[in-house]
Amino acid sequence: MWESDPIMYSNLVEIMRKEANEGSSKKPKSCSRATLWLTRAMDFTLALLQRLVKDMSQNMEQAVEESYNLTIKPWHGWISCAAFKVALKLVPNNNTFINVLAGKGESHQMVQDDIRSLISLLIPLELYEVHKLKST
Repeated sequence: MWESDPIMYSNLVEIMRKEANEGSSKKPKSCSRATLWLTRAMDFTLALLQRLVKDMSQNMEQAVEESYNLTIKPWHGWISCAAFKVALKLVPNNNTFINVLAGKGESHQMVQDDIRSLISLLIPLELYEVHKLKST
């Protein structure tokens, strides 16, 4: 869409507005639908990171499941929910997860501080604006 008119469709809002006016916003390959699922994925990620930063020692599988239940599960059908249950068995333990996130020589406290920084950037900048966009 941007390639068809870069000036008119210079941002996501205009593209989504066009889709809404045409009635194509709910089609599987629409920008609106992609943005909706991207937002849901970001909501899940944010919920998970908030849980982890609150208690870095909590059970990772439980944190992932609780975050999923709050953010994405309401939008999944039974097949997707069943697939999630299988994928949940592949979640690493906390130590493995934190070690993957950590840079060379970075402590768990440093990772926790990095997660806090990411959360503080995601909430006001990205998710608030996207949720505001969905309601217009």
